[in-house]
Amino acid sequence: MTLYRAKAPLRVSFAGGGTDVPPFPEQEGGLVLNATFNRYAYGTLRPRADDHIRIDSADLGLAEDYRREEPLLFDGRLDLVKAAIRRLEGDEPGGFDLFLRTNAPPGSGLGSSSTLMVTLIGLLKDYRSLPLTDYEIAHLSYVIERREAGIKGGLQDQYAATFGGFNFIEFEADRVLVNPLRIPRATINELEHNMLLCYTGATRRSDHIIEDQTARFEGRDEDTLYGLRRQKDFAVEMKNALLRGRTDAFGDLLHQAWEAKKKLSPRIATPFIEEAYEAAKQHGALGGKVTGAGGGGFMLFYCVFERKHEVADALARLGATVTEFAFEPNGLETWTIPDS
Repeated sequence: MTLYRAKAPLRVSFAGGGTDVPPFPEQEGGLVLNATFNRYAYGTLRPRADDHIRIDSADLGLAEDYRREEPLLFDGRLDLVKAAIRRLEGDEPGGFDLFLRTNAPPGSGLGSSSTLMVTLIGLLKDYRSLPLTDYEIAHLSYVIERREAGIKGGLQDQYAATFGGFNFIEFEADRVLVNPLRIPRATINELEHNMLLCYTGATRRSDHIIEDQTARFEGRDEDTLYGLRRQKDFAVEMKNALLRGRTDAFGDLLHQAWEAKKKLSPRIATPFIEEAYEAAKQHGALGGKVTGAGGGGFMLFYCVFERKHEVADALARLGATVTEFAFEPNGLETWTIPDS
């Protein structure tokens, strides 16, 4: 029997976050600059001889077991996974065991739930021999997570996880265009040399932040409109800085983009996030930002390398967990092995 495997990388967003959240893309068009890095969502699918489906989530510590002919219960337990299975399991007989795990906690601001959805669709695509392109996988992931499961958020995470690497992504009313960036290896090395990820220890609930941001945009709040439009400007400027190898300018733009992002909603920056950011700047960070909607999760910092250790120490003293990372050039990967 064949064992199906899949993995997809998590992402860090540099600029443009929020412009991918409806209804902004439909009305003004969104632009996001992001990159994937070496943390992943993993999945394994093991076919069964009977008609049982078992789901195990290592992240949530939950397991569900049911027969295929039974109606799926959407009861708050692994509902996102159930929604994907319902959409893609097909009419062919047979059940399977599904195991899922990610390298980051839910609500981390690294796109973990969307990346897990991409991984799951990759597994089911191979298992059912579905002819899905990368764009179709990303779009289907968005539809299942945002529309069918009703989880608030934007579009960038699904496309980042599927395509991988450094991408400049354009969002319009009826299409998404992923522009892969050929960043020089020396520039990538310099970014990895100088950047830190910092986990604040607080898992955010981004739906409330996103709802607030959306309400402010629809109410034509001046600060929110300014912040969203400036995010698009910074996405372009930071893309150009990376392509030209101007990494220190990139670090400064990261700071400016964070200042603009905070205008989207007063819920984005908590007192701890502000304290951590100020400490990082005082000890050698040129710029930084929260990697997701805000309110907690991970923060990203660009540092003067010779003072990077000072930034890490200052953040650790505040109780944050600090780590280095490397960028991941590949997106969703699937493969099979014999089941021993």
